[in-house]
Amino acid sequence: MKRIQAQLPEDTARRLRALSAQEGVSVAELLRRGAELVLRVGPQDSPEERRRRARGVVARFSDAPEIAREHDEHLDEAFGA
Repeated sequence: MKRIQAQLPEDTARRLRALSAQEGVSVAELLRRGAELVLRVGPQDSPEERRRRARGVVARFSDAPEIAREHDEHLDEAFGA
């Protein structure tokens, strides 16, 4: 393992210590889990990119009468959910 040092807001550190005690694992283990989760999820789109993609969905289906009824399916298709 590689040792690293990080600074956290006091509230975050307090909540991590509480969760650590509750779960019976070290704060370091919680941080490792969090880092793995972030890496699995991958890079996040910027808010600007999410708006651009949402506008593309609306434009693509703006003349479709089922857009209101099937909007969730259209968004899932567009965003790959």
